[in-house]
Amino acid sequence: MSTQLPVCHLITTGGTIAMKVDPVKQAPVPALSGQDLVEQVPLLAQVCWVSVVNLFNEPSVNIGVEHWSKLLEAVEASLGQADVAGVVISHGTDTLEETAWFLDLTLKTDKPVVIVGAQRNASTYDFDGPRNLLNAARVCVSPESRGLGVLVAMNNQVNAAREVTKSHTSDVESFKSGDFGFLGSVDEESVRISRKSLRRQHIPLLGSELPRVEIVTMFSGASGDLVDAAVGLGVRGLVIQALGIGNVSGSMYRAIVSAVEKGVAVAVSTRVQNGRVLPVYGFVGGGATLKTAGVVFADNLSPQKTRVLLMLALQHGIQTAESLQELFDR
Repeated sequence: MSTQLPVCHLITTGGTIAMKVDPVKQAPVPALSGQDLVEQVPLLAQVCWVSVVNLFNEPSVNIGVEHWSKLLEAVEASLGQADVAGVVISHGTDTLEETAWFLDLTLKTDKPVVIVGAQRNASTYDFDGPRNLLNAARVCVSPESRGLGVLVAMNNQVNAAREVTKSHTSDVESFKSGDFGFLGSVDEESVRISRKSLRRQHIPLLGSELPRVEIVTMFSGASGDLVDAAVGLGVRGLVIQALGIGNVSGSMYRAIVSAVEKGVAVAVSTRVQNGRVLPVYGFVGGGATLKTAGVVFADNLSPQKTRVLLMLALQHGIQTAESLQELFDR
């Protein structure tokens, strides 16, 4: 392998991209190391010199705060090496967008950080992992990728961490950015970036532990019991997955008001995939009444991404409604 090629670190965390069908269980389980993944993509040798860091091998449903802090430390260590052009992270798709958003908020670098996964495991005849990994490496070493924040490279498309979400349970073209669209594309010849995400901010991680924040879903007939239960468990923050533009029922509203009065930071998102939440309606539980009660509106962030930002904000001691709202409006 040519030593003149750029250096890219592959940090593995597990997921379907690292799974094969177990002959006893007859179902996919963690099986592949980073070296195994690289060996399946001989064309990588024409793109970059890959150095593998096997961090952990977990289904992404198990990835939590403790994994995020270890991953952040590993990424910073890799990027701190002068000869490293960028980092590729292999990750399960179920919580990939949350990890991407966490890293985008906490990392401060112009070097590309590209997260990649697969929708099909390595035992399938049309395993999408090798192509995705090759494209991620191309994005990682492309000058066009510098300064764009954390990127997600799947199915020949490049998406920004703030905007991307998993939109289909099994389709290889699952990761999309809603109204905004992807940043660029990868083909056999080049990486083409057509736009960049302007709404980025930096909130460094202050320690390995983050305040507990839970998500409570609003649905037809929902009471406020789960809000009360979360407060009883000692949460520092709550994210309400509201309806429409940011509305809840009267019973949910009353529970939220009680939570705010007890010092719990409450942010409202929505179960609707596109659009912002806004304090529009004046009926009890409407957005205008929630704002008056001291609730923060999460703009166009999904509930899961709202939770990540709220945890980091609370870790920094940002907890008044005014200060939190300023953060979510950036």
